[in-house]
Amino acid sequence: MAKTIHILNGPNLNLLGKRQPEVYGSDTLAQVETACAALGGTLGLDTAFFQSNHEGEIVETVHRARDTADGIIINPAAYTHTSVAILDALNTFEGPVIEVHISNVHKREPFRQHSYVSLRADGVIAGLGVEGYELALRRMASLLA
Repeated sequence: MAKTIHILNGPNLNLLGKRQPEVYGSDTLAQVETACAALGGTLGLDTAFFQSNHEGEIVETVHRARDTADGIIINPAAYTHTSVAILDALNTFEGPVIEVHISNVHKREPFRQHSYVSLRADGVIAGLGVEGYELALRRMASLLA
């Protein structure tokens, strides 16, 4: 039976490919989802993709993942730097968590260099563009093997 990975995306990622392409690239979130589903299939993983601009919806999705997911890949976007609520939700999840950022947050504004989510994440991938999602899936497959 395939392991299920929830891939969660925070605010403004619905505009991926349109918003600041010089920072985030030209791929859309739909293209990222398609690539993750294809790679997941080759790795023996099922993927469930979710995006919300609302913190509470992300928290509730993490809560549901406790019963439906073997691992979580999360790009919390702006909530990376502000959300203790998402951190607390992730702390209730018993499987592996990998944090992904499309841009290199460590080369950006100082406020973007702190992550609450990193306090729970088993790994962090930043600055590798949307390829970071695929790298996270590969790592997740290794962690769950």
